[in-house]
Amino acid sequence: MPKTAIIYDSTGKNTKRMAELLAAEFKELKAPCELFHADDFSVERMTEYDGLFFGTPNYFGGMTAKLKKLFDDSVKFFNKLDGKAGAAFCSTGMVGGGGETALRAVIDAMLIHGMVVQGSPNTGHYGVLAIGKPDARVEKELKAAARRFVQLLAKISR
Repeated sequence: MPKTAIIYDSTGKNTKRMAELLAAEFKELKAPCELFHADDFSVERMTEYDGLFFGTPNYFGGMTAKLKKLFDDSVKFFNKLDGKAGAAFCSTGMVGGGGETALRAVIDAMLIHGMVVQGSPNTGHYGVLAIGKPDARVEKELKAAARRFVQLLAKISR
């Protein structure tokens, strides 16, 4: 069965909470996943997973320095992440504050590796985006994102 790593950075509690909610839904779906803070995830482990799900708070319209360093260091695995599933989620302080550009920064890094990233026509198109503390809408979207991700993994892991 395909295995996913959920890797997030969070100095506050919002992105961490989103990661925990996402991991709980993977567990509910009986889909193997491991949850990591960026400090506890080594770039060498990226190739061990079939799916990589990244979470970041919005830092000036981009991902945090820790996640950026992870992607920068992942160049040693160029062509080895090709075909793996990827997704992103983000917390931000306000509507229009750069959350979608932060999601796009993560997605762009995954696309450069050749990862398969699936948008959503029914929720946050680029990934789940929380405005402040994750609320009921965010929880519902994280559950939907987990389901879609598990379905994508099943399709590409055949």
